[in-house]
Amino acid sequence: GRDLADKHGMTLIPPYDHPDVIAGQGTAAKELIEDVGDLDALFVCLGGGGLLSGSALAVRALSPRCKIYGVEPEAGNDGQQSFRSGKIVHIDTPKTIADGLRTNLCERTFSIISRRVDGIVAVSEAEIILAMRFLWERMKIVVEPSGAVSLAGALGMKGDLAGKNVGVILSGGNVDLSGVFETLA
Repeated sequence: GRDLADKHGMTLIPPYDHPDVIAGQGTAAKELIEDVGDLDALFVCLGGGGLLSGSALAVRALSPRCKIYGVEPEAGNDGQQSFRSGKIVHIDTPKTIADGLRTNLCERTFSIISRRVDGIVAVSEAEIILAMRFLWERMKIVVEPSGAVSLAGALGMKGDLAGKNVGVILSGGNVDLSGVFETLA
């Protein structure tokens, strides 16, 4: 993208490493809290960290007691490793069905996440597929694997969440079904 922008005099808008993008992505959590009220926990998918950092900023302002969890694939758990170590850990492009999360945190998003998020959960490929299947079959919502990881994280912690008001940010419907079905086969 950067090469094309430079070559053609275009403006590159980063998918997560920009304050305006982070603020815009935080509106998902803002709208959720405005619709349902205070939350006890919120689960958000984690790739580059824009959606999670924006959501964390919104939640801390609107529902400060809410526990915020980022969720990512086990194969690409750079966020979890970074969160635990206190410094950004880069990993090679992981092999995961959650192709939209094959990214790494940046300084801007990590700074917000490390100060405002309560934990990072890593989920298996099987858990991602189970969450997607639940959403597709039961909810009739087509969510791409990257967006379904947040539900997978919540399902993995369901014993701790009983009786609590829990939010799950589901993102993305642009899924390459042939790739998903190859993974499922």
